[in-house]
Amino acid sequence: MMYVMTGDKGLIASSLKKRLEKQGSKCILGMDLREGKDICKDLKSKKCEADMMFHLAAQCKINKCISDPDWAFENVMGIHQSLEFCRKNNIKKIVAFSSSRVLSPERNTYTASKIYLEELCKAYYNCYGIKYIIIRPSTVYGPFDDKTHRLVDLWIRAALRGNDLKIYGDPKTKTLDFTFIDDFVDGVILTLKNKKWNEEYNLSGGEEYNLNKLAKFIIKETGNKSRHILNSQRSSKIKIMPIEKQQPQQVNVDISKMKDIGYKPKVTLEEGIKKTIKFYIDEKLK
Repeated sequence: MMYVMTGDKGLIASSLKKRLEKQGSKCILGMDLREGKDICKDLKSKKCEADMMFHLAAQCKINKCISDPDWAFENVMGIHQSLEFCRKNNIKKIVAFSSSRVLSPERNTYTASKIYLEELCKAYYNCYGIKYIIIRPSTVYGPFDDKTHRLVDLWIRAALRGNDLKIYGDPKTKTLDFTFIDDFVDGVILTLKNKKWNEEYNLSGGEEYNLNKLAKFIIKETGNKSRHILNSQRSSKIKIMPIEKQQPQQVNVDISKMKDIGYKPKVTLEEGIKKTIKFYIDEKLK
């Protein structure tokens, strides 16, 4: 299989690319802002023949999308340009990455941009015959230098430096449903092997987890390592912050549809966190 991939330098895309390469597939065009390639501008001038596109490029920080709606609008333009690229280059399949946050009752500019992504995929199938698979990730993490600096990345970095871990909301009730990167890629591959197009899949670790419990676990697992690695003399603490605007406070993702096609997460959150901490220690937070 020959494919195009946007956002190919990120956590999910780089891991997915490695798996696809092992299976004999080839990425013939990668577009990532980390390399100065802006899909909203540069994709228009590109031409190629491919079997499929994977669209992963996105602004994924909800708080930034709320504080500056232009960030969310980049997501809107990104899926528009990706689907237009498929239409003009006669690429008949796209795997587009939405968000499990579209399932939450909270509405913000980020979730609006992801709902738009899903609806535009459906529109391009109905109008132009481009088949789609929509993946809704939930808090994907793993051993990777995450330039996006999402929650697990932020907390492990903070704990190893002796800085505070911040929880925005009620520590007794705030939860997320995390997904270890290897399990996530397993799930994506299963949706492709299933060969059933024009479907949406929620993809997570399948376990709602309290954030206060997770913060304590990360602080415990990093322990004195921060003092040896970064010469930090301060022990991390949990700092409770006000609830962020229109951010989900409980996340529990229904992955029954994924289980129906054989998906079964293998890595528990505790195991995944230990593996990720080891990666950061080995890399010395470079």
